[in-house]
Amino acid sequence: MPCPTYSEIRLALTSRRGVGERIDGHRPEAVHIATEGPLGWLARAHCLKAGYPFTTAYHTQFPQYIHARSRLPVAWSYAVLRRFHGRSSAIMVATRSIEDELRTRGFTTPIRRWSRGVDTALFRPRDKGFLPFPRPISLFVGRVAVEKNIEAFLRLDLPGTKVVVGEGPARAGLAARHPEVRFLGPKVGEDLARHYAAADVFVFPSRTDTFGLVLLEALASGVPVAAYPVPGPLDVIDHSGAGVLNQDLGVAVRQALSIPPERCRAHAETFSWDRSAEQFLDNLQQVH
Repeated sequence: MPCPTYSEIRLALTSRRGVGERIDGHRPEAVHIATEGPLGWLARAHCLKAGYPFTTAYHTQFPQYIHARSRLPVAWSYAVLRRFHGRSSAIMVATRSIEDELRTRGFTTPIRRWSRGVDTALFRPRDKGFLPFPRPISLFVGRVAVEKNIEAFLRLDLPGTKVVVGEGPARAGLAARHPEVRFLGPKVGEDLARHYAAADVFVFPSRTDTFGLVLLEALASGVPVAAYPVPGPLDVIDHSGAGVLNQDLGVAVRQALSIPPERCRAHAETFSWDRSAEQFLDNLQQVH
């Protein structure tokens, strides 16, 4: 069924018995629950009943997203999430910033790091002539939705061309208000990788992402990042010199344009899939 206020997201509804039978069929030593959606709650309930140890992950700032769409106080959502994660053996998070935030929000469950990886074979520097737009090209990739704060990017007075790759509920309205922006729709695989590599700067206006995998994809493509100094960009960019973080997003964009592609690529290569997998397995081995 469609998620309330966000019909593009589909929620799977079933019974605890149905989920439980699938879990039991694998005879697991441990269970990892990826998200706090309906299936996650059902899996959690079955694990508690059957005595399976389980871990959880905090991938998305749902309290901030819900507040952006419905104005529901973030404290209410955090109370629900504390209950969801409270019985897990550990919460896996991608960054130190998110770990610190959860602790300040009253989460007492052990928190362990699980970083991200990027496909550096797919996302790599390529010919920038792929996009025939006036330069410099400032690129956004992601869900075109209110919680991504995308209009902060679209309102900027920047030279060249602004390009948006992605789909979402806000696309039609934003395209009507910003006819000068190139909305190219969703892209995947090689097509997506070519769009990344054709940009001169990647603009990340979100203030609520826990990591921002698109940052790594842009950097692996040799494209510098401009973003706000908030969790996610702070953890990915840090002091690497591969991007510019500034409360004035326009300043960040202009300064990032001078960053050499080689520096961006080198920083992205420090985020390997092997390291991400090793962290995940280590976290599971500590479950009790």
